Amino acid sequence: MKNNNFRKTVWAGLLVFSFYFSPAMSQAQGVLGGHVTGNMQLDMQMSREDSTIGAPDVPEQMLMNARADILYTNGAFDAGLRFEAYTNPLLGFDKNYRGQGIANYFVSYHNDRISFTAGYFYEQFGNGMILRTYEDRNIGYDNALFGFNVHYQLMPGIMLKGVIGKQRYCWTLGNGIVRGVDAEVQLNSLIPAWADKELRVTLGGGVVSRYEPDTTIFSSPGYKLNLPLNVGAFSTRMDLAYRNWNLNVEYARKGQDPSFLNNYIYRYGQALTVNASYATRGFSVNLQAKRVDNMVFKSERAATDANGAKLYINYIPAINKEHTYAFLSMYPYSTQAQGEMGLQGDIIWRLPKDGFLGGTDIHLNSSVITALDMKVVGGMGTEGYTSDFFGTGDLYYGDASLEVTRKINSQLKLTALYGYQVVNPEIDGHSGALHHNNVVVGDLLWKINKKNALRFEAEWMGSDSRYTQEVDDKRCGDWIMGLVEYNFTSRWFVSVSDQYAYHDGTGNYYNISLGYTHNATRIQLGYGKQREGMICIGGVCRQMPALNGLTLTLSTSF
Repeated sequence: MKNNNFRKTVWAGLLVFSFYFSPAMSQAQGVLGGHVTGNMQLDMQMSREDSTIGAPDVPEQMLMNARADILYTNGAFDAGLRFEAYTNPLLGFDKNYRGQGIANYFVSYHNDRISFTAGYFYEQFGNGMILRTYEDRNIGYDNALFGFNVHYQLMPGIMLKGVIGKQRYCWTLGNGIVRGVDAEVQLNSLIPAWADKELRVTLGGGVVSRYEPDTTIFSSPGYKLNLPLNVGAFSTRMDLAYRNWNLNVEYARKGQDPSFLNNYIYRYGQALTVNASYATRGFSVNLQAKRVDNMVFKSERAATDANGAKLYINYIPAINKEHTYAFLSMYPYSTQAQGEMGLQGDIIWRLPKDGFLGGTDIHLNSSVITALDMKVVGGMGTEGYTSDFFGTGDLYYGDASLEVTRKINSQLKLTALYGYQVVNPEIDGHSGALHHNNVVVGDLLWKINKKNALRFEAEWMGSDSRYTQEVDDKRCGDWIMGLVEYNFTSRWFVSVSDQYAYHDGTGNYYNISLGYTHNATRIQLGYGKQREGMICIGGVCRQMPALNGLTLTLSTSF
C-alpha cells in the first residue's frame, strides 16, 4: 500500500507540473492558458433493518459513494484526475472500495496522426470480445488499464492501436500485465477508386495477451497444474454498409486459459457475434445472433466474482433488450461468458401520419438465450467438455414485448406495453423451476403547460412462480404497481410509487422522491423500500440488497 500511495503522489505531481509546463508555457500562459472542466456526484444512503423484505442491519448511520472528475485541456494536451470516496460503500458495492483518494489520473497528447495517453485509460477493440475497459458508476464497475495507450493513423483509412498496463481493482492493481494491438482498415478511404462507392467496407482485427506469474494449483494431491504464463486472444471483424443495410460480424478466439471460473480446464475459447440491420424513415429492423464458449478472460486466473465483476479484460455484448419498466426489468439477464447462445429480433415502426393511428410508434422485440450443448469429458486439468457448435442446452432467458406509443394530442401521450418472459432463476443464484411472467404496462404523460407535466404509470405482472422461505426469491408471485410523477416549474419534481406482491409473493415496496434541477446541478431525495435483486447494464450485473431507508443524490458539472 505504501508503494501504491507513492505512485499516486508522483503522478499527481506530474499532473501539476504538466499544467504549468505544457506547450502553452512557451506563450507564458501556464494553467490560465488552458480550460478546466469537471463534474461531481455524491450518493448517500441510510437504511434500517427490515426482516420482511430482508434489509440488513447496517452499523453505520450513513453510507456514501462520492467522486469528482477534473479535466484540464490546453490545445493538444489533456490531463485529468478523479477523486473517489467510499465512506463506507453503499450496500451492494464491493467492500474493497472502502477508503478515499485519487483513483484515476492521466496525461495525454493528440494531433492529426497520433494520440498518446499515460496513466489510467479506457479502450476497446471491435465489439470488446478480446478487450474492453470501461467504467460504470451505477454498478460499481471500473476495469481501467494503468499504463500506456497509443492510437496512430498510419495513413488515411488505417488506424492502429496499442495498449499495455495492469487493470484497476478497487484501490490496487491486478497481478496480470495486459498487452494488445489492434488495426482497423476503411477500404473506401484507403482505395481511391472506392471513395464514392455506396458499399462501405471496414475490416479489423486485434491481438491481446495477458502475462501472469505462475501460481500453485493442485489438480489432485501431488499433481500441480502446468499453467500458461501467457494467454493470448485474437479477433477479426468486418463491417459492411450499403444504403440502408448494415452487417457487422466479429469472431474471437482465446488460448488455453485455466482459471477459477472455468474450474481450471484447458479448453480453447471462442465467440461469434452477427448483427444485421435495415433502417429507413419510419422503420427499422435489427437481427442479432451470438455464440460464446469459454470466453471468461481475466487478468488474474484466480479472481472470482464473489465481489462483483472485476478484472475482466474482455466484454461479451448483451443480446437481449434492457427494459426500463419495473416489472420487465425485475429479472435482468446477466451475460454468461462461460457459455451461451442467443438470438434477438427488434422492429421499430412509425405509422404514417395521414392514417387513423398516424404517428403511432410500434416497437416489437424478442430474444432467446440458452446454454451450450455440452458433453463433460473431464474435470480440472483436462479439456473439460466438448460442445456441438449449433447445439443448444437449457433455456437461460427468453422474452417478447410489444410496445405501442401514441401521441393523442399536443398534451397527451400514451404508452401501452405487453411483455412475456421465461426466466431461469439459477442464472442469478436462485433455485427452482423456470418462471413464466406476463407483464402489462400503461404509461400516460400529460403536459399541462410548458413548465408542468403529470405522468401516471400502472403495471401488473402475473407469474407462475411462488415464494418459499427455502428459496427466498422475493421477486416471486403476482405483482401490481402504481406511480404518479409531477414535474413543475421545470425544476422541481415529486414521485410516489408502490409495488405490492398481492398473491403468492411477499413485500410491499413504497417510495417517494423529491428532486430539484438548476442548470447542471441536480439533487434528489428519496425514502422507501428497495427489493433485493440484480441491476444489469449491458449484461454486466451487480447484486442489489434489500433497503429500507433514505437515499440522497447530488450531481453537478462545470
